[in-house]
Amino acid sequence: MKNIDSGNHTTGKSLYLDDIPLVAGTLFGAAFISPVAHGHIERLDLAEAAQHPGVVRIFTHRDITGENQIGGIIPDEPLLAEHEVDFCGMPIAFVVAETDEAARAAVRKITAEITPLPIITDPRVAQAQGELIVPPRTFQLGDPERAWDQCAYVVEGSADTNGQEHLYIETQCAYAIPEENEGLKIYSSTQSPTASQRAAARVLGVPMHQLEVDVIRLGGGFGGKEDQANAWVALCALAAHHLRKPVKYVLHRLEDMQMTGKRHPYSSDFKLGLDKDLNIIAYESTYYQNAGAAADLSPAIMERTLFHATGTYFIPNVKATAFSCRTHLPPNTAFRGFGGPQAKFVMEAAIAKAAEQLGIDACVIQKQNLNKTGDEFPYGQKAVSESHACWHKAETLYDVEALRQQVQDFNASNTVRKKGLAFMPICFGISFTNTSMNQARALVHVYYDGSVKVSTGAVEMGQGVNTKLLQVAAQTFSINPSRVRLQTTSTNRIANTSPSAASATADLNGKAVQLACQAIVQRLKEVAAQELQVPEAAVELRDEKVLVHGEETALDWKKLVTAAFLKRISLSEHAHYATPEVHFNKATEKGHPFAYHVYGTAITIATIDCIRGTYTVDAVKVVHDFGRSMNPNIDRGQIEGGIVQGIGWMTMEELLYDHTGRLRSNTLSTYKVPDIYSVPKEIAIEALQTDNDNLAIFRSKAVGEPPFMYGIGTYFALRNAIKAFNPDSPIGFNAPMTPEKVLLALYPQPATGVKVTHAQSVSHVAVS
Repeated sequence: MKNIDSGNHTTGKSLYLDDIPLVAGTLFGAAFISPVAHGHIERLDLAEAAQHPGVVRIFTHRDITGENQIGGIIPDEPLLAEHEVDFCGMPIAFVVAETDEAARAAVRKITAEITPLPIITDPRVAQAQGELIVPPRTFQLGDPERAWDQCAYVVEGSADTNGQEHLYIETQCAYAIPEENEGLKIYSSTQSPTASQRAAARVLGVPMHQLEVDVIRLGGGFGGKEDQANAWVALCALAAHHLRKPVKYVLHRLEDMQMTGKRHPYSSDFKLGLDKDLNIIAYESTYYQNAGAAADLSPAIMERTLFHATGTYFIPNVKATAFSCRTHLPPNTAFRGFGGPQAKFVMEAAIAKAAEQLGIDACVIQKQNLNKTGDEFPYGQKAVSESHACWHKAETLYDVEALRQQVQDFNASNTVRKKGLAFMPICFGISFTNTSMNQARALVHVYYDGSVKVSTGAVEMGQGVNTKLLQVAAQTFSINPSRVRLQTTSTNRIANTSPSAASATADLNGKAVQLACQAIVQRLKEVAAQELQVPEAAVELRDEKVLVHGEETALDWKKLVTAAFLKRISLSEHAHYATPEVHFNKATEKGHPFAYHVYGTAITIATIDCIRGTYTVDAVKVVHDFGRSMNPNIDRGQIEGGIVQGIGWMTMEELLYDHTGRLRSNTLSTYKVPDIYSVPKEIAIEALQTDNDNLAIFRSKAVGEPPFMYGIGTYFALRNAIKAFNPDSPIGFNAPMTPEKVLLALYPQPATGVKVTHAQSVSHVAVS
């Protein structure tokens, strides 16, 4: 089945927030933000801005009728700054005017006197000064302290990963429209309608039932709209609440990049021990997470880093500790993988360093230590593993020995171009690790004419979840998909929604849809049995026909629905689904937090131009654990997108803040993302066919976040290519691997930076 949105997307008919027709009298907002990363507000001058033509009102923290707080996990994030500012881009005032142009022009007339305070941008510095969002947490398995004596080889090192800009096509935006009885309807580009509803209600000081948040679809999210959409919803709601007029705010791209948090940068240390047979015996890791100025979702992201500390490997003795460090950057937030990719990079860096010191290929250690069914993760859950099956299939299907030979032959015959090959196995847990969030509801109506309307808490943001939910309804009813229509996501229709995140959206909401449809099917079967005077057990609905003992009858879907309505049988159902089995005890740091794990193996080949430092990704060849995919086309699209986004994070997307906390990579000319010329020349995706039971909807495993981790393999393929050119390169583990870093690694320089020569390269290559 094709994605139900593809036709409207390609013809421009799909509706997003900015396509909603404006209500008469709509006003427009714009935020005045802090120009410094940390300081005390001495004076805020709004007078000139207030006199600008078209300005209706300027709001500050004094106008908040409820609580000046939008922090979700921890209440540490004011909506509008009061006495201090904590990051460049922190909103201080909100201008509302008759036009967007007038609002933005007025913002430029606001002045603020801010006394600078000390600025921290490095998470290690923050940790040393005790600036932590939450206390550190440690996951432990076995006895690492004693295990080191059993190790024949021990390596230690550090690994750093930078942040990543979400760069969703649709920027952050909200549109609040007053309704009668002091109500507000708020259109938002949010992954978390309930979280946005709750944040706005808190700021206004009103009950949640007074607000409706409605989401048509998002033009991308990637986690960046899971929590950070709340600020814009709350600002528009505050202004509309006071003025009783519609208020809209759509951030410009540069505003969005400056004001919003990114993927968390991490600085990490590792220690890895192996026995003489290359079994990993012990592993210690310490993660310094750069949370930014407020908690946002950092504690939960830090937790998932710990959950994925050992990657796809079984290690009997583990100690993983994480610090969530408060700095003066915009509060960092969810991003595809939610802390997992950062942990996996550290694990792979430790293996790469061990392999380097032992003079072997990293894949020897990787393959030797893949987890297997029954192995225990550091958090207590037992693996149901497909890691060996994925690895073996990738080796045989893609003829790894031939690929290695091709790389060796190429490197032997080329002096200024080198290839590298790397394996990247993945193991990624699916569920919200906050157990209470693993729940969803669905409202299904079957209309008199046999058509069906479905409402859930799932937000469509390009991942194809609406198509999958439609498939669930159509398949459960056994009707033509054209009879089914998906509603927008509204807190009026479905309350208390979990975010569309954690790769769990299709599973949670799909199971709820399935339960609702099954309840209606049961009633319809009872009606059919009465109408046909046969036992209920003999009745079956198939392809819009009513069958008895497998034989067609005079009843069809539409006639059966009509008969049920005339008998006053309910054709609507509101169903609730809660993932079974999942639980986690934070006091012991043990439990069963995931419904299941997704596995896979990627083989990446990359080529470096050793004169320029530029590179191409020749191929990413994947064997992926789909389970039993319910929509292979959508799933393959998600895998391709995840791979390229992961490659971007690992190679070119360099996020730069200066020592004053100001974002320097603040435009699309200074922040580079993969384009059509930088994607792999070949992406091969092969499904691992399994019949194993799991808790996924129709056994179709999640594909949102896991494929992102395949991109990590590109970093190590490039690293191997660098080593092929210069075996003595002192290159460490610092991502992204930009062309500048490649060049410096190819030709390591003295501190002064002078001309050098390389035996197998063009002489006298200058690098400053």
